[in-house]
Amino acid sequence: MGSAGASGAMALFGFLAVAAVAVFSMVSIVNWSDARRKEREAYYKNDMLKKVSESQGPGAAGALQIMREEARLEALKTRQGLKIGGLVMVAIGIGLMVFLRAVIHDAPIFLVGLLVLLIGVALYGGSYLVATVE
Repeated sequence: MGSAGASGAMALFGFLAVAAVAVFSMVSIVNWSDARRKEREAYYKNDMLKKVSESQGPGAAGALQIMREEARLEALKTRQGLKIGGLVMVAIGIGLMVFLRAVIHDAPIFLVGLLVLLIGVALYGGSYLVATVE
């Protein structure tokens, strides 16, 4: 009976080891391919902007306008990400406070959720600071 349990444990360990190697291999390949894709996009975008700016006429001003618009959209995406992240953290903090208060009545351990809530408030408020810096 003991050897059957040990055999099952070894099989489980082997499965988990192979699964861990497979997951981390997949993650590294995905990151590598994503980096290559971003590199190609940047190369082709810079090549296109260089060709447009080298041309005489209204195209040169258009290339500068394209670059400004891309920077504006990137800043907008950053601000939106900070706002969403802040709101999620606020919701998690409130939920954690309610949960801990319901589970543990004696000690004020629910105040741990206040830390998460304040991090969310800081992220959300920081999104408006990023907006004013630009």
